[in-house]
Amino acid sequence: MKLKRKIRINAQGKQLNKFINEIHQRRIDCRRQYCRGEIFHCDIYHRDMGIFTDTAKKYGIELKAAEYDSFFARLHRYRRRLGLLIGALLVLTAAMYFSQVVVTIEIEGNSTVSDELILSALEELDVKAGTPICRINFPYIENRLRLMIDDVAWAGIRHTGSRLVVQVTEVRQVPEMVRDRIPCNIVASRDAEISSVLVRSGQLCRIVGDYVPKGTVLISGVSENDSGRTFIHHAMGDIRGIYEENISFSAPFHAEEAVSTGKTDTQRTLCLFGLDIPMYFGKSGFSKSTSSLSEKQLRLFGRELPLSIKTRTLSETKVTEKEYTEEELSQKLMERVYLYENNFLSNDTNILERNISTSASESALTLSVSYKLEGSICEQRDIFIK
Repeated sequence: MKLKRKIRINAQGKQLNKFINEIHQRRIDCRRQYCRGEIFHCDIYHRDMGIFTDTAKKYGIELKAAEYDSFFARLHRYRRRLGLLIGALLVLTAAMYFSQVVVTIEIEGNSTVSDELILSALEELDVKAGTPICRINFPYIENRLRLMIDDVAWAGIRHTGSRLVVQVTEVRQVPEMVRDRIPCNIVASRDAEISSVLVRSGQLCRIVGDYVPKGTVLISGVSENDSGRTFIHHAMGDIRGIYEENISFSAPFHAEEAVSTGKTDTQRTLCLFGLDIPMYFGKSGFSKSTSSLSEKQLRLFGRELPLSIKTRTLSETKVTEKEYTEEELSQKLMERVYLYENNFLSNDTNILERNISTSASESALTLSVSYKLEGSICEQRDIFIK
């Protein structure tokens, strides 16, 4: 696309020769000029159009003009569109600003050290989104990063435009010593009836079907050869047993609960380089409420910008006294039973039987659960030698 504004001229009239002579005398830059069929054709710059028009009126010449498409011609056509002009200025300003500051920080080479820990250390060193790149002392930051994070052996920082890349090499961790050579016995961790045995090392002391109290030696780490010499070693194995377990849960019939009133309020915040700029006025006016927060990160050409909008939704609540029926309370207690089974019973524990009984008083309901379980009953106990 051409930059300067050029105009194509067609001139026609009785005094065309005088018109052409005066144009040449005034030294107007005419290009691609020729005459065809008593019509003068030429190209002139836009700045000479005024002189060209005055000369044409002087000699009664009829002019036809058509401007070529150029950069400055487009700017002239859009000169009154203030929004477009302001937008272009904002884009140029933003491009100049973002090219001089850190927009994104990428971390490479880490596996055990989290990105959050490295970013937190950089933030303490005043390196974050929005920091001018010219103010970053790269050798100093690299050395400080190694000192601040014990698991980082080497750190290197480079930047490509507004993108800061942190490359780290982590310290090689010495494998943890596993204490599998300390002499020990395997004993019963609870009262149970043995259901299965698996011995990897040691001497089996009990068999399937035996009932063993808590603390009974199941696999012994002490052995004796034919000559009467005693050896001790680390006993290993998996003994499973059937045992019982009892637990109870209680809840009152009358309780105070926070109930939603149905009134909500939405508060939006503009987050720019970690700075929260409220986009709302005043407060919600709720004395008690629950809130949920969501954040939408803005992107440009597939890359995240240090610009996001946080939306907090507040729901008003009020404390009310609620009275439960026995059926409702029983259902709530059953939910606690299921949570207990999912969170406190190990994955390899099988529930063989579950017996549930309820007992109610004037103020509360109690749910008692009796389990018959099948699971591991092994517990290591070290052998101490004088």
